Amino acid sequence: MQLADSHCHIDFPQFDEKFEAILIEAKNMNVGYMLCVSVNIEDFPRILAMSYKYDEIHASVGVHPNTVDAEDPSVARLVELGSDPNVVAIGETGLDYFRSAGDLDWQRDRFARHIEAGKILKKPIIVHSRDAPDDTIRIIKEYNAGEAGGVMHCFTGNYEMAKSAMDLGFYISFSGIVTFKNAADLAEVAKKIPMERMLIETDAPYLAPVPRRGKENQPAFVRHTAEFLANLKGMELEEFAETTTDNFRQLFKIH
Repeated sequence: MQLADSHCHIDFPQFDEKFEAILIEAKNMNVGYMLCVSVNIEDFPRILAMSYKYDEIHASVGVHPNTVDAEDPSVARLVELGSDPNVVAIGETGLDYFRSAGDLDWQRDRFARHIEAGKILKKPIIVHSRDAPDDTIRIIKEYNAGEAGGVMHCFTGNYEMAKSAMDLGFYISFSGIVTFKNAADLAEVAKKIPMERMLIETDAPYLAPVPRRGKENQPAFVRHTAEFLANLKGMELEEFAETTTDNFRQLFKIH
């Protein structure tokens, strides 16, 4: 059995001194794939180097919608960096109206540039969406992001949003949030998502699932989310793991 953590940030400095231990723990929990997701261009070389050193780590390139005071790459720049064979996705990108305020045209423009790069490279897009469901789906449609495909990462929206994204060729990824007692509505959404469109993630170091809630998250903990969702769907863990890992490999073209 192998699990795939489709979204983590194990390049963050808090993991430096325990990095090898984190990888060992992931292996012990049968986590065979980790997608280390870029939030800015400045730290991307570090992620790329990890992907070359460790077979189980894969890289993305992109700029988080809340990232400011950093390089805001053009389509050409994203294509340049994303052309590396170890880069399997573009992002994370998208819209966040919770943490950012004022005129957010810059955020929508950045999202569009990432979509264009993904289409050129034929690499999927990792979409972050918070408090912006309508604009997120509108931009995905407007810029034909389905040509690249992608994933709605750390999904917390309603089923209508999930269905709109799936109709456009996107996968839906659930983080540890779905295990929280106050996330019953999200669990109901997860029940309705067809297995062929489901991914799981940690978003480490954030959002550790029950029973690790409140702790620093790490890729090993994706197993708790897998166990919760397998039980929710009335499946054996092994079958759930096999399906979501196959989905991960298919979306990100990992062989």
